[in-house]
Amino acid sequence: MNPFSTKEESKMSLNELRAAEAKLLVPTYDRNAVLFERGEGVYLFDNHGERYLDLLSGIGVNALGYAHPAIENAIAQQSRKLIHTSNLYFHAGQAELAMRLTERSGLDRVFFANTGTEAWEGAMKFARAHAGLLRSEGKQIGTKFLALEHSFHGRTYGSVSTTHKAKYREPFAPTLPGVEFVRFNDVADLRDKFSSDVCAILLESIQGEGGIRPLSKEFLATARELTASTGALLVLDEIQAGLGRTGKWFAYQHYDILPDIATLAKPLAGGIPLGAILCTEEVARAIHPGMHGTTFGGGPLACAVAIAVIDALDRDCLLENATTVGGYFMNQLRSLQQKHASILDVRGIGLMIAAELDSAELGKIVVRKMMERRILINCTSDTVLRFLPPYILTRAHVDQAILALDEILADAAAGHQAEQNTTLAGGHSRG
Repeated sequence: MNPFSTKEESKMSLNELRAAEAKLLVPTYDRNAVLFERGEGVYLFDNHGERYLDLLSGIGVNALGYAHPAIENAIAQQSRKLIHTSNLYFHAGQAELAMRLTERSGLDRVFFANTGTEAWEGAMKFARAHAGLLRSEGKQIGTKFLALEHSFHGRTYGSVSTTHKAKYREPFAPTLPGVEFVRFNDVADLRDKFSSDVCAILLESIQGEGGIRPLSKEFLATARELTASTGALLVLDEIQAGLGRTGKWFAYQHYDILPDIATLAKPLAGGIPLGAILCTEEVARAIHPGMHGTTFGGGPLACAVAIAVIDALDRDCLLENATTVGGYFMNQLRSLQQKHASILDVRGIGLMIAAELDSAELGKIVVRKMMERRILINCTSDTVLRFLPPYILTRAHVDQAILALDEILADAAAGHQAEQNTTLAGGHSRG
């Protein structure tokens, strides 16, 4: 029986949807057993009307939260005028959005894509094209990429080839040749592996999927120094950290370093798919019409929404809020660290925050128990609790999360101690 023939999808039960997906979808996702129907502010509501505090924001996408009037109005107004034309013709949105991005980034030009991984693919192509241009001008430069351990750049072929963790790369081997990984924040290893064979150093300013790991100032400064010495490019992935999440428009602005290329996506259009490559004039001179393109990237609807998102971030001082509330969140987590030995580290910048735990099993328990308390987070790199909330988060929301996390960790510690006592008692009785 076709479950969609008798009722609307939104009215199907969770079990019916799970059964339908099991038959119809390629099994790429291990979903949580919850069916969300709507959102408002920092909250999501499931099909039973239960409210969840969302501290993940669609993996860093919903910077303005849910049902924000700026986004709703932009979608409504633009959808009545023009949704798609292709890039064969002009529309007003691309230049206006590019102006906002270049003003805030310090870079000169923009190419619009659909997603972060497509932006990263394009950035790699730009780097190779730029190296080719330099060789045509008589300079000695190769085609090799240096990437970083713990990195994550996406799921397409070039992106996954520069992603470090084996589970993402090995099923699709052999991946793109000419990629070598450098040890995280190891300046000596970076210097040792860099040469004129390298056309670009590829880095996340702050590693996201890798566990919210900021680059050290020395490491990023060294990468800038080395690339400048040969004409190679410094390419920074700002897909998760960019557009205000760290309290600055771009995370590299915390380092006072300007890359040659930066990629952007997740929060850019408030949930409408949109990615961007930002680059210098020097990089852009290697690209001419026909070398790269996209059907959907930078369409009228996505650009209109992205303009509205950026203007709302400015108008409502949400970068400042990310700094202040993010600082409060980290301080509260550090206070928990003093109480719970299971928290090994607290790190991050702004509202890109991690609490590293002492076991993968505890990470799974915490995520599950937080969801039972109607609070959404996730665990990345097995042991790292990741917090990527909307920029509209308040201290009251932080307090709610900290109280829940405190109680869950205390319960887990008590349960672990009880297990140890039982094991010891059993050993004594056998003696």
